[in-house]
Parts: sequence; structure tokens; C-alpha cells
Amino acid sequence: MHQSGTRNEQNGIEALGLAGIGKVFWNLTEAPLYERSIARGETRLTASGALAAETGPHTGRSPADRFIVRDEASEESIWWENANALSREQFEALKADFFAHAGSRTLFAQDLDAGADPAHRIGVRVYTEHAWHALFIRTMLRRPEREALTGFVPQLTVLCVPSFRAEPEKHGVRSPTVIACDFSTGLVLIGGTLYAGEMKKSVFSYLNYILPERGVLPMHCSANAGDAGDVALFFGLSGTGKTTLSADPARALIGDDEHGWSADGVFNIEGGCYAKTIRLSPASEPAIFAATQRFGTVLENVVLDADSRLPDFDDGTLAENARAAYPLDFITGARAEGRGGAPKNIVMLTCDAFGVMPPIARLTSAQAMYHFLSGYTAKVAGTEAGLSEPQATFSACFGAPFMPRHPSVYGRLLRDLVTAHEVDCWLVNTGWTGGKAGTGQRMPIEVTRTLVTAALDGSLRDVETRTDPHFGFAVPTRIEGVDPRLLDPARNWSSRMDYAMTARRLVGMFADNFARFESAVDDDVRHAQPGMAIAAE
Repeated sequence: MHQSGTRNEQNGIEALGLAGIGKVFWNLTEAPLYERSIARGETRLTASGALAAETGPHTGRSPADRFIVRDEASEESIWWENANALSREQFEALKADFFAHAGSRTLFAQDLDAGADPAHRIGVRVYTEHAWHALFIRTMLRRPEREALTGFVPQLTVLCVPSFRAEPEKHGVRSPTVIACDFSTGLVLIGGTLYAGEMKKSVFSYLNYILPERGVLPMHCSANAGDAGDVALFFGLSGTGKTTLSADPARALIGDDEHGWSADGVFNIEGGCYAKTIRLSPASEPAIFAATQRFGTVLENVVLDADSRLPDFDDGTLAENARAAYPLDFITGARAEGRGGAPKNIVMLTCDAFGVMPPIARLTSAQAMYHFLSGYTAKVAGTEAGLSEPQATFSACFGAPFMPRHPSVYGRLLRDLVTAHEVDCWLVNTGWTGGKAGTGQRMPIEVTRTLVTAALDGSLRDVETRTDPHFGFAVPTRIEGVDPRLLDPARNWSSRMDYAMTARRLVGMFADNFARFESAVDDDVRHAQPGMAIAAE
């Protein structure tokens, strides 16, 4: 293959075993990647200098098409209940066909780091078929110094070739789309999808596999720090507000999505942010909005005006999951080093579309582990075909699709760290109050910011609380600047009976979901289950 650009000539594409008549452009920077992606018809330039790409039918991850190689090394360590398996033979057949296809293509290679802490950093080499994918992953991971590239040796290699189509019968997969992860050799193959998020989540999945063995907790969360160095973590599924709440102008952003927590503190795995942009506005999210207006940002499935090339963030025609990828330093005051000490506060975010959870509650360490393992949020009626009322969603560790080990592995690490560092834990509802979605009201973002600020600055540590009768956690009864009625969901419903019935229904959903974890946790975690207070009456 014809190769050009700065690279380790002793550990290049030949080391992967990839050969053919194609070309490889190594470690191109932003400007040439812009030029090539536009010239190749992959993207369009926005009026403000960002790059806009569309991903076709795949506008989000494809979990049903994600596979892990099942062999001796992974047999006992993967949570197979939550993972699709490929045999070694199936993967090798897929790899052979994948390499044969990729060898005839033009590829863009990026040598990058995952992990801001040098003690736990890994080298990641990503080959992409599309120039804008190379810019995306260059934005999302951490860029080594230029002089380090000539000696770069990857621990993980990702090969993203959307034009490859898998054959289900031959390769043991479900469709022409495939994300195949071989943790033993450190190789990921991505084909049949243009959705760029598959690359970053594949890197995260690999780290989620190897870091626990080093005593490091990998986390799907955002993180920031106050002036005094106090670190806060924000766990939450997509749409719950972790990116929005962590991008606080009064605090320094450490990262918006993926972190590790070691004996030395918290570190960002990435070097960029990947924010949802649907209904993004400069008034409610000024820092994120400003980042979307800059050269170097990649907009994914954002509608552009045909004439002006101005983004329309209110238009969900292409995708509700429209996103922006931008470097961390596009957020003013972000920590370039991507590191902080052990957190003083952990905030678990849920978007409760049933409208029965309080806007904030303090959790014991046992409750924190329970809700971490549960990973609750709710989908809103109308967001999916056939969804006519809120639907509870439970994703263990707030990121089950990319947590390959059993959730109890991560849960025990979290609980040990929380106990050792005496971390304050909070559950925050960014969803509805006064009724279910459709009849109640969405929790105002200004109220949520006030509550989170009070939790982080210590104002809530000694306030009077009540025990929620359904969920059992401690809820503040009064917070300065917040209507007391908002703190008690039952007072906002027109019918207390409807509230109680809905709350008990949700409690039952928690219990049904947690049944699969009961044998893996201690009694105090089992007793932290919502509804225990009711059962004791």
C-alpha cells in the first residue's frame, strides 16, 4: 500500500497484516482532513467553519450488531447475558474478508492516546475510510506530541470501513452492519455504519474491559472541578443532562463522557466532547453552542440551511440524536490536563418521565450502588414508534452496552471508592414533575442547576430532610431559591392517589430489573431497594 505522513515505519500498517493496492494517509491534521472530506463529497462546510456530516440510516449506535470474540481469555470475564458472541473462527473469517476489502481502499490513520493519566493511558490506532471520521476520532481522543508519532505502538487498533458489508450466514452476525471486538488481540472491526460514535464507544469498551484488572473504575460520566479543586462526577444516560450540567462556567470541565477513577484520582479518557445538539440554544447552553460554531468541530446529522449553511438545531429531520464533536479546549476554562483528585460529590442523573421522583435526593453508599447498578431513566412517549406512555429504561452502570464485565465488578469498585473517600452521593431528576410526561411539567433547567450547585458547595449537607415513602432516600425539605412544592412530587400532582399508584408501579419496575443482580450484592444493597419502606409498614 502507498503510505505518506508521519508514522512509526517499524510499526505501520504491515504490522496489522493489512496489504493491498490502497493508500494510507498518516496523522493528517485538521485543515487537510477538512479539504479531503469536502473534496470527496463526505461533508459540507457550515457558515461558522464547522464540518457537517450525515450518517444515513444509522444515526446512533447499533447494539444488536456489536459482538465480542468469545474465547478462553474472555469466557469467564465477559457478562455474556449482555453481549453478543462471535467464535474465534467466525471472527477470523470476518477479519480476512474485512482486510481484503480494506486493502483496496484509501485509508486515513490516526495515532492517538486514550487516558489523560500516563499510568493508565493506552495507544490507539484508528484507520478510517472517511476523512471526516479521522477528524472525528482525532477530536475525541488525545493527540500525542508530533515527535512521539515516529515511535508510536498501539495497544488497540480500530478499523472503520463503512463500505464493508458483513455476510450474516458466513460471519455469524445479524446484518451487514458489524462492530466486532477482539479484546485478546486489541482489534475492533467496524463496517456497514457511518455513525462515528461507534469508534469512540469501542475504545471505551476496551478500556472498560482492561481497567478493572488494574484496580481502576472506568465510568460513563462527565466530570468537573471547582476553584478549590473539588471534583464532581455526573452519571447519566443519554439525554439526562450530564454534558449540560458539567459544562458549568463556574467550574472547570474535566470531561463530558468517559473517565477513570484510580488511586490517584479521576482522569478523562478522551480529549474532546460529543454533545447532543437537538434544540440546542445559546441561552440555555452557551458554552456548548459556542463550540458548535468553530473550525475543528464536527456536526453529525445537524440540518443546515441550503443557502446560508447555518445549522438549525431545532430541526430533527435527520436525527433526534444529532451531535457535535469538538475538542475539550473549546470549552472555556476546561482542564487541559484532563485530571483531578478523588471526587467529593457524585451526581446520578435520571430523566424520570413518570414524574414521581424528587428533583434531588441524598443517597447512602448502599443506595448509590443500587442506583448505579440500576441505571434508571425513562423514554418519553412519542420518541419511538408505538410508544404511547413513558417507558422505564434500565442500563446498568449508566452504560451497559459498553460495560463488558458484570455490573457488580464496577459496582464494587464504585462502592469501595465512595466509602474510602467519603463521597457525597446524590440522585437528581431532570425529568418531569406534577404528572407523567404529557401531563406534568419538565423540571426547569434553572432549578436543576440551583440544586446541583447547592449539593456541590455543601449547602445541602446538613439541611432538614424527609424520607421518601416510595424510594427510601433522603430528600431536602427546603432549599434556598427553590419552591418547596417542587421538592415533594406528591404535592404537584392533581391527584395524590394517581401519584402513589404511579410511584408504586415504578418501584415494581425497579424490583423486577434488580432481581438479576440480587445474588451479586450484599444485604445492605438489597435493602436499599425502593419500596422497602412500604413493605415495612
